[in-house]
Amino acid sequence: MALPQHKMRIALVTDTWAPAVNGVVMTLQATCKGLQQRGHEVEVIGPQGMKSICWPGFSDVPLALHASARVEQSLQTFAPDLIHIATEGPLGLAARRYCLQNRLQFSTAYHTRFPEYLWQRARVPLALTYRWLRWFHGPAQAVLVSSERMRQVLQARGFANLCLWGRGVDTALFSPDEVGRRACCHIVQDSGCGKGHDPVFMYVGRVAAEKNLPAFLSLDLPGRKWVVGDGPARAQLEQRFPQVRFVGMRAHHELPAWLNCADVFVFPSQTDTLGLVMLEAMACGVPVAAFPVAGPLDVVQQGVSGMLDMDLRQAALSALDLPRAQVRAHALQFGWEATVTQFLQHCPPRQSQSARAPAIPVALQSRI
Repeated sequence: MALPQHKMRIALVTDTWAPAVNGVVMTLQATCKGLQQRGHEVEVIGPQGMKSICWPGFSDVPLALHASARVEQSLQTFAPDLIHIATEGPLGLAARRYCLQNRLQFSTAYHTRFPEYLWQRARVPLALTYRWLRWFHGPAQAVLVSSERMRQVLQARGFANLCLWGRGVDTALFSPDEVGRRACCHIVQDSGCGKGHDPVFMYVGRVAAEKNLPAFLSLDLPGRKWVVGDGPARAQLEQRFPQVRFVGMRAHHELPAWLNCADVFVFPSQTDTLGLVMLEAMACGVPVAAFPVAGPLDVVQQGVSGMLDMDLRQAALSALDLPRAQVRAHALQFGWEATVTQFLQHCPPRQSQSARAPAIPVALQSRI
């Protein structure tokens, strides 16, 4: 699809938005900024200001109540040229229904591997969740995925209209600071880090079961382990691993200071669709240690910007030897400009569909 030459009104519908800090929010915020810089007008239809409850185990992801009226009013008032549904929650369902009822084209995105998360937490069969997700994304003219490996995973699960929508990193905000590394450590109140110290192995992100943190925290590694972030598993992990420093949630603009104190960024998750925070670490010159699975395989260059090994301890120790300038150079390949271009290439402009797609079952309508 050729890039549109005219300025558009673009609606982004999402069930998660600031002040939540996660990969979905970061991606959408960067995309909004890039679209606006190109002259497009963007309206975010999110949960802000709405009554909501929380996803079980996801206290920072609200489930908006009575979403249909809000979404319908917002879309009618804004009259967008392009509608993108970013998430599969109540707001996403309401936008999907509105588009189908009015025979409007729209795109969706697959950000989170909910089938694997629900299997880990509640043993919900993968086939059941994937069936529901195929139903949700089925009518979309484009289903945006973060990597080629995720495209292959979803294609094998029967998804159609899959398009690559890569991820980027703000290389101005996330940058190495070798000269001021000790100053960074002063900011985070640890005078022991910086050149010549025992190594710091760091994880930054959500502290939850699906992130597989015990695989990192239980490793026998020299130096220290730090966890930057918060989540439902934090209290239990702090009790289980008292020798680990848990520093809690930090604002996005504070993360470069913390990352510059790390010697290795350890990413133990085996279920992330990509892992934007790995790009942020590498942009600071911090090598990544991770399992060789979808996500790390898509952004880490083995032996250049990180080490991938099913033996996570070996990966972490080997990553210590990687030059930080080399790691940074690899991260510079991932810019948001290309990501915004892909978004515009794949997302269909608003127009009537030739045929009506299946509507939401009545049983689901009553819950939105």
